[in-house]
This record gives sequence, structure tokens and C-alpha cells, in this order.
Amino acid sequence: MDDTEWPSFMGLQQSTKPNGTSSESAILEAQISAPVSKVGFFGIYRYASRVDLVIIGFSCVFAVAAGAGLPIFTVLFGNLTSTFQDVATHQMTYDDFYDELTTNVVYFVYLAIGEFLTVCLATAGFVYTGEHVSQQIRIQYFRAILRQNIAFFDNLGAGEITTRITADTNLIQDGISEKVSLVLSGLGTFVTAFIIAYIVSWRLALICSATLVALLLIMGGCSAAMLVYSKVALESQGRGASLAEDILDSIRTVVAFDAQETLARKYESYLKEAERPGMKSQLTFVAMVGAMLCVMYLNYGLGFWMGSRFLVNSENHVKAGDILTVLMAIILGSYNLGNVAPHGQALSTAVAAASKLYTTIDRHSPLDPSSSVGIKLNTVLGDITLRNVRHIYPSRPEVVIADNLNVDIPAGKTTAFVGPSGSGKSTIIGLLERFYNPVAGTVSLDGHDIATLNLQWLRQQVSLVSQEPRLFAATIAENIRFGLVGSGLDTQPMGQVQKHIETAARMANAHDFILALPQGYDTHIGRCSLSGGQKQRIAIARAIVKNPKILLLDEATSALDTKSEGLVQAALDNVAQGRTTIMIAHRLSTIKDAHNIIVLRHGKIVEQGPHQKLMEQDGVYRDMVEAQQIKHRNMPPSPNRLTAKFRMSRSYLQDDDDDLSDDAYEMISMRTDDESDIGLQGGKKVARPVSRMSLPSFPHGTKRTRPYSIWTLFRFLASFNKPERPFLVLGLCASVLAGGIQPSQAVLFAKAITTLTLPESQYGKLRDDTNFWSLFFLMIGLVTLILYSLQGALFAYSSERMVYRARSRAFRVMLQQDIPFFDRPENSTGALTATLSAETKQLAGISGVTLGTILIVSVNLVASLVVALIMGWKLALVCISAVPVLLMCGFVRVSMLDKFQRRAKKAYQQSASAACEAASAIRTVATLTMESEIHRSYEVQIRQQLRSDILPIIKSSLLYAASQSLPFMCMALGFWYGGTLFGHHEYSLFKFYVCFSEVIFGAQAAGTVFSHAPDMGKAKHAAAEFKQLFDSASGITAHHAGTHVREMQGLIEFHEVTFRYSTRPEQPVLYRLNLTIKPGQYVALVGPSGSGKSTVIALLERFYDATRGSICVDGRNIQTVDTASYRNHIALVGQEPALFQGTIRDNILLGCGSADITEETVIKACRESNIYDFIVSLPQGFNTIVGSKGGMLSGGQKQRVAIARALIRDPKILLLDEATSALDSESEKIVQTALDAASHGRTTIAVAHRLSTIQRADVIYVLDQGGVVESGTHTQLMRRRGRYHDLVNLQNLT
Repeated sequence: MDDTEWPSFMGLQQSTKPNGTSSESAILEAQISAPVSKVGFFGIYRYASRVDLVIIGFSCVFAVAAGAGLPIFTVLFGNLTSTFQDVATHQMTYDDFYDELTTNVVYFVYLAIGEFLTVCLATAGFVYTGEHVSQQIRIQYFRAILRQNIAFFDNLGAGEITTRITADTNLIQDGISEKVSLVLSGLGTFVTAFIIAYIVSWRLALICSATLVALLLIMGGCSAAMLVYSKVALESQGRGASLAEDILDSIRTVVAFDAQETLARKYESYLKEAERPGMKSQLTFVAMVGAMLCVMYLNYGLGFWMGSRFLVNSENHVKAGDILTVLMAIILGSYNLGNVAPHGQALSTAVAAASKLYTTIDRHSPLDPSSSVGIKLNTVLGDITLRNVRHIYPSRPEVVIADNLNVDIPAGKTTAFVGPSGSGKSTIIGLLERFYNPVAGTVSLDGHDIATLNLQWLRQQVSLVSQEPRLFAATIAENIRFGLVGSGLDTQPMGQVQKHIETAARMANAHDFILALPQGYDTHIGRCSLSGGQKQRIAIARAIVKNPKILLLDEATSALDTKSEGLVQAALDNVAQGRTTIMIAHRLSTIKDAHNIIVLRHGKIVEQGPHQKLMEQDGVYRDMVEAQQIKHRNMPPSPNRLTAKFRMSRSYLQDDDDDLSDDAYEMISMRTDDESDIGLQGGKKVARPVSRMSLPSFPHGTKRTRPYSIWTLFRFLASFNKPERPFLVLGLCASVLAGGIQPSQAVLFAKAITTLTLPESQYGKLRDDTNFWSLFFLMIGLVTLILYSLQGALFAYSSERMVYRARSRAFRVMLQQDIPFFDRPENSTGALTATLSAETKQLAGISGVTLGTILIVSVNLVASLVVALIMGWKLALVCISAVPVLLMCGFVRVSMLDKFQRRAKKAYQQSASAACEAASAIRTVATLTMESEIHRSYEVQIRQQLRSDILPIIKSSLLYAASQSLPFMCMALGFWYGGTLFGHHEYSLFKFYVCFSEVIFGAQAAGTVFSHAPDMGKAKHAAAEFKQLFDSASGITAHHAGTHVREMQGLIEFHEVTFRYSTRPEQPVLYRLNLTIKPGQYVALVGPSGSGKSTVIALLERFYDATRGSICVDGRNIQTVDTASYRNHIALVGQEPALFQGTIRDNILLGCGSADITEETVIKACRESNIYDFIVSLPQGFNTIVGSKGGMLSGGQKQRVAIARALIRDPKILLLDEATSALDSESEKIVQTALDAASHGRTTIAVAHRLSTIQRADVIYVLDQGGVVESGTHTQLMRRRGRYHDLVNLQNLT
């Protein structure tokens, strides 16, 4: 590919005139704009099916009914109060009283049964539909991602997509599941209680209802503020996730430059941005809860005060039982409305998360591959014309890439584009594939403007083979079959499809090596390692299997060694026959047979014609050829050069391993290609047979979470809040005091009720006592506001700090892992990013507001039971007997939800990883028109989860319903036994009311604890995941116990080194390798893919440790030295430079790890790497933003920045791993000059496939099968006419 040219600065060559017209601006804006979607709560249910809506409808009815049934007991309570008063005044016989008591107790049993059924049905319905609707949103979001145009992804990181599809959808699922049922039940209780109050005494109820307005104002204002803060926090979290994804995907670069600390601090800056609005949201919430509870207690005082006035006034016909009914109804309704607030927070957060997702879902893509709009031609010849094309990338609107470009590409011919980086070569492919729209001019296919053609149909006529083949985690046959998608051939019988697959494999020179694999075409890509050449030939077979009319080759061989290049190039020459073929190449030897070679510079054509004609012109093309030509100095002429080249073709262009023994075949063909041994980006992993950014359509195995005790996890989480321990202790004390409010209120409540039952002769005392108790309620209200706000604020602060530290430390732990940790499939970039996004948020389930509420409820329960036991132990003991049953139900429900969460985590992590990686490889997906196939695979994974979770949902709902209905049984038992004691005059009215109120409200408090069970279950699982991550050992990266390396000479010695990757111990990569590299020497490593070249560099960097033997630097075994100080003397420049979000300066300074580097040092490093002039020519200079993964720079520019990053640390050993293979001739020349200058005075080891770059090396080692087969200078090796001689001849252009 042309140096990641698409979203590029395009260097100094491009015009930077900001003179775009309004129409150009509109075209650019349409490609990147994403209007924000305003979503209300009901808008979340946009994708609910009819069945979902029916279930939701019934669930709403059941939830409201469950809530509405609760206040009915207040009527019974009021009636029984009047009955008790009649017994106390001897106006009713004991038998009549007992009959009345029994009748009301039976009503309580009926209420319990009704509550059990309604709560169970409502909870099961909402949990099921919540999961189903959130799954639909996941599916629709992923579908929307797949239909977006490529420009949309230029400014959107894959990590942000992961955050949206995991953390945000989890927030939505949480907000539309059991939380809705709890909210509706609370509201049902509130409304029904107030209706009962109005029926009994509308005057008193109307006065008490004044507080309702206050409650609504408090809830409305605070909820609106919380929504704003939540949106801001989610945006910052998304940006942080994108950065984390970039860093984890380029972990080898991070480790090589010891940049973990610098990048971790950068990630933490995004976390701090999210922390502040998150903290404001939580503080707003706790203030809302405190204010609502305060208003409720003020309401109690007002109700008793006015009720007593109505009672003494006989005109109002108000009885003591009526006042009690009204007050209990108001108390119960207000209490439940207060409980709505915590669950309402989840609803408002869900709306904020949905707004983010629906913004992408609702976005209209200007280049939608799923659209049916456009013409589909009956026949395609392949004539392509570009007329007056002007192109600007939307991500860099001030840079003009192509201006008035005119190109004719005849059908059936091969046209090659060459030129320096940023000249617009890959832009032509991007325009032909319609990845972007040009701002002016037309691109035509057979005389039809491609803008008028159906996009999916157009892409199905074209096949693209790029520099890095993206293979799917499926069998080889399936990978090739994916090329048939949309061609009509994929619907044929399987036997016929297999014939197409094998024919394409033969044309791509892949059939023989595929048959040699253990399972042949059924070999799974994820279970074997293929060399770079083998992967590329499979990609070629996939591209040609549908017999495309147009074939696009974008640097298809640049990353391969000479041997693999020969095989692949032979395959490409074969398949290009009779097709319109467009080639982009930096290795000019691959395009010399093209019918027409077009030389681009500054986005314009400077030369064109066949190879021979251009060579005769003595122009730009000839200079480029000569720059790549290998000099044959002091070498006797070959008697028959053509014969030598033909002999080379026969030996190297058959198959990689035809001439090897079976054992050797196993050793090489099943080994990761050499580039993958080191790979600075996640797409090139050593022991990963598939790219980290590949698209898994089959689930990988997932790691098992170790069993940890609750206490272990609690101590682990508490460690994140160590600095906040004083705040936590203060919050604990405030929670204990706040928990005592309810028991105190119950005593005051009993006193007030007893006062209201005074006879008419004592109405004066009644009024005085009522005034006194009403003032007590005023005091309790103010104390409640202070205590709840205080404990809530303290826990909210501690919670946000804990989440911040958990994310920060988890990220640091990931960065400190050894490289083999990232080689494992379960630790893919997508999975780790999902863990940082979603898992840490779930840790808050046992902290913050939830922890404070649980503490308050626990103290409330204990204090209530203690007071009840003190006041009347008989009745208290009978009622308490039901409490263990309630606690058992809650405990079992937490256990069920924990198991449920563990299963859900497995499915959603796999699917989220697939989504993240699909977005990262969106160009491959778009080129193959694989959107539907990828989406179906994702949808299958998602839907399987819901089917397996139906039974656990029902079980947990039954247990939760039991915990909610048992309080009514407790009331029935309490009324029956307490009434019996009262009837026998063992208990006074005050004692009965105290015991009864304490136990009833205590039991209800126990029930509210279990409403937090989902949060606790998720938090327990998330804590176990984090604990396992933190417990994972890191042997190399975190090793600081060895000898500190203060200086280094650069003497390198390999003694009998054997190496195998831990994931493939049966496949040796190096076998008894011996090398000696003297200080200051320039040494080159060459050889076929899989020979172990890059493994040597990986071992020197201590990405891995040798299986046997020793590696010594300056006579010291590198396993005995301090890793960090050792790496400070080494610098690595790889094939694909990994740059990170931030400025050019930030990326260069990553190489030194010190913030006190002078400006002169930075400038010196930039001058030595030939990048200084380019940087200072930019408007922002060193402060220019490079974009995600350096996407704003061209390949050559990125590589020179990477060299500057390497040189600023003044290394004694410089490692060059294919540092110029992906560059065009002009960029290669500039970069090679920089590398040659950088190597002076340093021990330099270069891995190279382009042999022209290493012919000046002091020693060249030719590796094969993990050992050295030849060594010497270029001249010496050429005279020997061995393997090196054959490799050189194959690359010569003359």
C-alpha cells in the first residue's frame, strides 16, 4: 500500500491552498459529518419487536400492579387501628376482634400471593426484553458501522467502537431491564398510596401533596443535569478507549522504547477528563436523594400537625384511623418514590448512551454499500477513465491530493503507477473502490460515471490485493470462498464451489502448499501459522476466485522476502492475463512488464510508457530504477545470466518448501512469517497465527476466571481507594447515622399514632404532643438531608477515584505484561479494550452510591430489629423469623446473576472483539463486500446468548419475587400474633406500633438490598476479572532485579540459541544459532520468510527469552540484566512505524523517556532522520497532530519520525526490521540515507528483503531453517554464487 496514503499530509509536494469551493466543502462535509441524534427514553425501544412490545406492555401492567398492591395494607392498617382502639376502650369483644383480625390477615396473604406473581412476571419480562432490545441495538449499531463510508473511520478509532458496543450497550441494557420494573413499581406504589390518601381524607392529603411538587422539581432538575454530565463523561471515555486501542495494538513499539509510563499518563489524561463530569453526575444524584428524603420527613411533620387539627375539629369527620391511613399511605408512597431515584439514574444514563449509538445508527452514509441505488451494467469490459479529477481527503481539507488528474486505463491491459509517497498512487485505488468521493471530476467505468453505479455491484467487479493480507479466522477454503460473495457463484452446489476454490488456488500458486497441510483446504487459519508468502497467495486466490474484470494490486509483494515475492509475483503475472490490472509498486522489478507505467509526482503525471521507453528517456523513472539497482562491483560476469535467473525461477518459484524434507517442511511451512515475528503493530504477532486485527468469525477459547472469595475481592477493590480511606471512614460513619434515621422515625411514628388515639377529653394534650412530635420530624428531615448528602458525596468521590485508578492501573498492568501475553487469542486488542471500558464501570456496583445504600439499609435493618426486640421481644422474635428467608432469597439471586453475568460476558466479549477488529479492517470488509457475511456472523453470536439465558432469567426472577412478597407474609404474621397479644392486653398500643413498624420497615429494607443484586453480581465478576489480570505474572517486562546497564559497547553474541514460541512448542524457529557481531558493525540478516531473521531482533529486544543457549551483550547474558536500563541502549525501527495520537513532538519524545530533553536534541534527531525540513514546513510544526496511528502522515514521513524517535535516545545498538520495505523508491532513498547516517558509530542489525539496502553491510548473514547458511560481505557472497547470489539476481531489473 502507498504508505497509508489515504488520510495523509502527502508531504510537501501537495498543494495546500485552502481555496475549496462551497460545493467541495459540502462533498467533504457529507463524508465525515454525523449529526447528533436526540433520543428520549422511549426512543431506546426503537428496535423492539412486536413480541417485545407486548411483553413490555404486560410487564408494565404487572410492575405497576406489584407497586399498587403495596399501599393497600395501609387501609387495612387504618381499619385495624380503629378496631384496636375499640378493644382498648372495651367497645368490642375479643371474639369479634379476633374475627376481624383473621379477615385482615387473610387479605395480607392474598396480597403476598399477588405481589409474588406480579413481581416475578414483571422482572422476567423486563430482563428478557432488556437483553433482547440491547442485542438488537448492538446488531443495528454494528450494521450501521459496516455501512459507513471509509472517511467516517479516519477520525474514529476502533477502541471507540468497542466502547460503544460494550460499555454503552451494557448501560442501555441495565437501564431498560429490571430497573424499569423497579421504577414502575415504585411509581405504582406512590400513585396508589396517594389515591388512597385522597379517598380517605382529601383535605389532609391535599396539604401533604404540596411536597409532591417539590419532589418533582428536585428530580427533574437533577436528572437533567445528570444527563448532561453523563454525555460529557462518555465522550471522554470513548476518546480514551481509542487511545488505549492504538497503544495495545502497537504494544511491541511501546515495550521497545520503554514508553509504558509516558503513554499511560496520556491515557490517564482522558480518564481525568471523564472523571470530573462523572463525579458531578454522582454528586448531583446524591444531593437529589438527600433532598427527596428530607422533603418526605418534612411531610410527616406537616401531616401529623394538620391531621391533629382536623381530628379535634368534629366538622371534618376525621378519625384517628383515617389520619393513620393517610400518613402511612403518604409515607409509603414517598418512601418508594425515593427508591425510584437510584434506578432513575440508570435510566438517564441509558438515554445518554443511546444518544451516542443512535448518532451512528441514524447517520446517512454518502457511500452506503448496502444501498440498492445505482446502475448495474450487464457486461463489464474494464475501460477506466479519470477526467479532471480533483481529490481532497475529508480528514485534511487543506491538502489537495490530486488536481486535474487525467488517466486512461485500457481494458485487459496492465497499468502500473509509481512515484514517491504522497504522489497519489493509492488515491487512485481509493477512488476506483469508491472509498472516497472526488471533489471534482469523474471516474468512469466503460463510459459510465462510477458515481451512478451501484456501489456494492461496483466493488464486486473489482478485486484488491493489498500489502498486508487480512485473513479471516476460518478454514482456508472458507477464506477463498469469501471472494465469491455477491458473484452468484457462492450459491452453487458445494462441489462446484470447491472446484472454483481449487482453480483459484492453482492460479495463485497456492494449491500445492495447501494440500501439504494436515487438513488441506479444511485447515483452520486460526490453528496453524502460515508464512507471509502463503498468506498472500491465499489472498490472491480469494481475489481472483470470482474471475473479476478489474484487478487492483496495491503493493502486493512489498512486505515479502525475495523468495516469497517470486512466488507471489509469478501468481500475479498469471492472474493478470486478460484483465484490467492496476498495479502500485515500490519494487520496480515487479512492474517492468506492465503495458503502461505511469509516474506520478505532486498528484500529476510526469511520465508514462512501457519500461523500456521510460528507461530510454533518462527521466524520473530511470532515476528510480537506478536507485533500486544492486551494484555488481568486483564480480566476474556470469556466463549466462539468463540461465542463472531461469534456474533461480525454477528453484524459488515452485513452492516455498518443495525442496525440503518433511521435518523441515513442518518447521517452516507451519511457522509464522518473519514479519510476524516482530511486528510493531498488532497486526503482526509472533505466536498469533492470525492478525490481532483479523476478523474472527469463529469463537476463540476464553480464559477461565479463577474463583476468588468475596473478602479477597473486597480487599482487592479497597486497595484502589487507599488514599480515600479517611473519606470512606467518614462516609461509613455518616451511613451508620443515616441508617439510624428510619428506626428513630418508627418510634416517633408510634408516639404520634398513640397521641392521636387519645380520647376527646384529652384533645388539649393531643394538640401539644402532636406539635412536639411534628417538630421532631422537622429535625429528622434536616439531619437526613445533611447525612445523606454527606455520605453520598463521600462515596461518590471515592467511587469515581476507584474507577479511575482501576482503569489506570489495569492499563499499566497490561502494558507491563510480557509479549506472549498479547499473543494469546483471548488477549486481543478488542478484548482488552472492552475490559478497560466495560469491566471497570461495573466495579462501581459495589462502591459509591450502591455501597452507601447497602450500608444504610443494613444499619436500618439491624437497628430496627434491635429496637423491636427491646420494646417487645415476643412479637419481634415472631416477625424476625421470616428475615432469614428474605436474606436467603437475596443471596441466591446474587449467585444466579453472577453465573448469568459470567455467561453473558463470554459471548459479548467475543462479539465485541469481532466488532472492533472488523472496524479496524473495514477496507478489507468493504473490498470483499463482506458486510452482510460479517454482520450475520456477529448476529449469530449475539442471538445464541439470549436463548441460553432464558431459564436463568426465570429462576432469578422467581427468587427475587419471593424476596419482595415475603414482607407481606411477615406483616400477616405480625398482625396476627401482635393482635392476639394486644387483644389479651399484653401489649400497649404504643408497644405494638413500635414493634410492628420497626419489623415491617426493616423487612422492606432487606428487600431493597436485593434490588442492587444485579449491580453487585456484575461487580463481583468484574472484580474477579481484574484480580486475575493483576495476578498474572510478567517475567521479562517487569524484571528490574538484574544488573543495571550504565553503558554499552555493542558486542553481541548468540551462543547455541534455540527458540520456540510458547504457543507452538513443537515448532522450532531458531536451532543452535551462533552469531558474533562486533561493536560498530553493520550486519544484515537476509533469507526466506520464517528463517528467523526477525526472531533474532525480538530476542535481542527481550520480547522473548531463548529456549536454550544464551544471548550476550558486552559479555553479559541479557537475561541477567535490568530490562529497562538494557533497552535504553537499544532502538528499534520497524517496517510499519507505530505512531500514537498526539503531536509529532510527542511521538519523537517517546524514544527518550525523559521530559527534560532540549529542543536542540530534538532538532538534531530530526535532521539526522531527514524529517526536520518537512516538520518546520507544516503550519503547526512540531505541534502538528499526527492522527490515530499516524494516519495524517504518509508512510515515508511516518518512518522518518520513527527513525527520529529511535535516534533521540542515542542508542548503541540500532535494530532495523524491514525499515524501508513499504516505501516507494524516492522515500526509500531518503529514509535509507537517514538510516545509513544513523548507523555510524553504532552496532546495527538490519533485516531486509530489498537487498539493495544492505549491500554496504560489513557482514551479511543468510539465514534458513533457523540457522546461518552463508555469511560474508556482499562482494564475497556474490563470488560464491550461493543462495545470496541467487537472491540478488532475482531482484535485479536489468
